[in-house]
Amino acid sequence: MLSYTTNPTTSRRSLSSGPKTMVWILASANTTQQINPLTVIHPYPFSIGRKPGNVLQLNSKAVSSNHAEIVERGGEVWLVDRQSTNGTYVNGQRVTETIRLKSEDLIQIADVAFRLRCEDHLTNTNTVSEDVCDQALALVQFDRMMENRLVTPHFQPIVNMVTGATVGYEVLARSRMFGLESSVAMFSAAARLNMEVELSQMLRWEGIREALSLPMKAKIFVNTHPLELERIGLIDTMRQVRELAPQLPIVLEIHEAAVTNPKAMQELRAQLKELLVEVAYDDFGAGQNRLTELIESPPDVLKFDMRLIRDIDSASQERQRMLSSFTKIVLDLGVEPLAEGVETLAEAEVCQQMGISLAQGYYYGRPASPRFYADQPVS
Repeated sequence: MLSYTTNPTTSRRSLSSGPKTMVWILASANTTQQINPLTVIHPYPFSIGRKPGNVLQLNSKAVSSNHAEIVERGGEVWLVDRQSTNGTYVNGQRVTETIRLKSEDLIQIADVAFRLRCEDHLTNTNTVSEDVCDQALALVQFDRMMENRLVTPHFQPIVNMVTGATVGYEVLARSRMFGLESSVAMFSAAARLNMEVELSQMLRWEGIREALSLPMKAKIFVNTHPLELERIGLIDTMRQVRELAPQLPIVLEIHEAAVTNPKAMQELRAQLKELLVEVAYDDFGAGQNRLTELIESPPDVLKFDMRLIRDIDSASQERQRMLSSFTKIVLDLGVEPLAEGVETLAEAEVCQQMGISLAQGYYYGRPASPRFYADQPVS
């Protein structure tokens, strides 16, 4: 948990100046942590570090004892890195020498992020916006995340609904980078940089690498981005993944919206089969139900979207009949059906009665680090 302290005497002294004094402010981007949203930069030099005695003390293990300082020269402010271990960054670039700062710069002290603000009048400091979780910061963080592969894959169990045994895990993208904690945030930033494919490949690789600490009998479900099916290279990356984990059972998830060309899917499945990689169609029922494609190029596993499963026990008879009919079609094709987003016993019982054989959701387990599941038995 990050916390911080400032010297209260020196912080308050800045408020005694006249109304035309320029005031520089650090607006915290770490709104989910225990840190003041606004810090007046005063007095100079404004020292920053983990050690007590710094004007701004950041209690994060990643921050060096005497990490950096901000100095004033001729009405301008400059940032100096004090040979920190984990670096000082301005707009995503590591500071190796003194650098002049300007309003709206994005400053990172190791893993702690700030936006620099400038106020002409001290009386305006209370009106400075505290909403600093903007897209620009996410983009800066994204570049660092990709370069250093700063992701923490989580795993959600997939269970056999008859025996209750865990038979696999889906890899879910997570990060501790501010503004990029979830896969949605990561891909939102990636889309602005046209890096969705690169992000997907990196997440898949890191997920498989972390999965090696899980029980070897468990199938590992990894995701693709729809753009990967439009470009050359997916099979090459899966071949590399297979070389990393020769014995690991792998299932490649493809969003049902991307399953538009049965012939292309048949060719992809054949290539993946050579790599001993199974295929799952993900989020079936979220949009257009591609029954023709499903019949002409069936996967190994079909995952029913959670919106079909949610409250299925109390749903209308029409909705229950629809899910039951889908399940029968899937079973007749020799495909294993999987219910996503199962959160209650009642939902699980209805799904099992319909013939759905696999399930995942909070009822069976929340996403967690591989260390949490490493010692659990697998059927």
